[in-house]
Amino acid sequence: MKFIFFLMIFCMSLCAFAAEDPWNSTQVLQPQQFVEILKNPKNGPVILHVGFQFLYKNNHIPGSKYVGPANEESGLNHLKTELEKIPRDREVVIYCGCCPLTKCPNMRPAFKAVQAMGFKNIKILNLPENLKKDWIEKNYPVEKG
Repeated sequence: MKFIFFLMIFCMSLCAFAAEDPWNSTQVLQPQQFVEILKNPKNGPVILHVGFQFLYKNNHIPGSKYVGPANEESGLNHLKTELEKIPRDREVVIYCGCCPLTKCPNMRPAFKAVQAMGFKNIKILNLPENLKKDWIEKNYPVEKG
C-alpha cells in the first residue's frame, strides 16, 4: 500500500513538473526534424545556445550563436541583446544540451525571456538526454570553437 501511495505521489509530481513547461508540443523540434531545417540555411531560424560556454566551444550546432546560460542574469541579458534587432516574426530556436531537457536550468528561463520580448515563432530543440547523446552521437552536424 505504501508503494502505491509513493507511486501516485511520484506520478503527480511529474505531471506538475511537466505543466511548468512554458512551451507547447508544436514548439518542440525533434533533432532529426531540426537537421532537415539546417540543410536549408537561407531564411533559416535564429539559433541560440543558452547553455554553458565549455559545451559550446567543444561542439555546437552549426550557425548557432552562444549567448550564455539563461539561468544567469548575464546570459539572459546577452540573449535579449542578441534578439533586440530581430523581427518578432522571425523563427527563433533555442537549445542547451547540458543535461536532460526535463532538468535543464537554462531552457525555461530562455524560452520565457524570448516570449516576453514578443517573439511569436519560438521553438526549442528537444534533447531528452543531452547534446552528446541526442545530437553528436547520431552524427548530426556540429562545429567547434
